[in-house]
Amino acid sequence: MLPSDDRLIIALDVADALAGLDLARRIGDRVSFYKIGLGMLTGGGLALAHELKQEHGKRIFLDMKLFDIGATVEAAVRGLVRFDLDFLTVHGDPHVVKAAKAGASGSATKILAVTILTSLDRADLDAALIRPGDVPDIVVERARRAFEAGADGVIASPQEAALIRALPEAAGRLIVTPGVRPAGAAPDDQKRVATPAEAVAAGADHVVVGRPVWAAPDPAAAVDAILAELSSPQAIRPNR
Repeated sequence: MLPSDDRLIIALDVADALAGLDLARRIGDRVSFYKIGLGMLTGGGLALAHELKQEHGKRIFLDMKLFDIGATVEAAVRGLVRFDLDFLTVHGDPHVVKAAKAGASGSATKILAVTILTSLDRADLDAALIRPGDVPDIVVERARRAFEAGADGVIASPQEAALIRALPEAAGRLIVTPGVRPAGAAPDDQKRVATPAEAVAAGADHVVVGRPVWAAPDPAAAVDAILAELSSPQAIRPNR
């Protein structure tokens, strides 16, 4: 068994907290970092976050993608950081990022700004009345504005990681990439994907993998394969 690598975040996109704990047990010490998303919220997600953090020593990424008026976002973040989170997501609109940073003040929680969801393409943006332009250009501009508003990092697809990493504003900031699929895995509902090694080589600090692990017949073996890829020469960032 390879040692854990906190560049790998496993998304616990399962039914409830009990299923999440069972998956974490099956994976064991291979993984040190877990993501708990909105779909788990009514299934005991916050309790799961607390237990994994306090009793099992795991790092926690709470993926809530908060969006509201500034005062509401600030209040929500102030309450959530009491769970000693490592990462918390909000939408990348500057007023949301600024409010989230105010709510997280005094805590160690890093605020990550969502650029454009990895399940969306240009047709989806057209349907949502998002301004014309290539998706990568919009992602990079949203990342830049989020950094200027104080975001500790951004969420973007692996296909935009290199462009974001090249921004002067990205110095010292995190890039976290969902939409990561091991070689040969189905893209499922993701539209802008890459392998773990490709994402890291492009500039990602962390890669998020969900379905290829929790839906695998042997989740531990699936994690081992990803860890092996992350330890390969192909996963070395050229700017290191």
